[in-house]
Amino acid sequence: MDIRKVKKLIELLDESGIAEIEITEGEESVRISRYAQNAPMMAPMPAPAAQPAPAPAPAAPAAAPAAASPAEPEEEGYMVTAPMVGTYYSSPTPGSAPFVQAGDRINPGDTLCIVEAMKMMNQIEAEVSGTIKSIRVQNGDPVEYGQVLFVIDQRTS
Repeated sequence: MDIRKVKKLIELLDESGIAEIEITEGEESVRISRYAQNAPMMAPMPAPAAQPAPAPAPAAPAAAPAAASPAEPEEEGYMVTAPMVGTYYSSPTPGSAPFVQAGDRINPGDTLCIVEAMKMMNQIEAEVSGTIKSIRVQNGDPVEYGQVLFVIDQRTS
């Protein structure tokens, strides 16, 4: 496997915050992990991360209801999720118009975005018809597998 691909995977791991990624290309495979292979080494890692969390906890409950309120109405819709780890692109080329914007009507097969993974541009197409209710990521953002990219209101179809 090309060292440039491995470096790109490491960058994606750093940018996305995921813990581990494994890629297989033919007979070659590579696994990159933030943690050591030893299970005991992984157990202490979450504990220090949990300790700083209680300090901002007083601010978090205040922010959580505010964040939960806008998110609750958006939960009522079809969720388009990232099929892979990669980089989200809203348009086919830099500077061109995005494939879709909030409020646009879409049909099955319409291109919604591109997710780049290992220099491969993967078009993400709509599976349902409706109206784009919200776009949850911004152009150039790293995305994780299963992360919600779009919410589609199917009632308007």
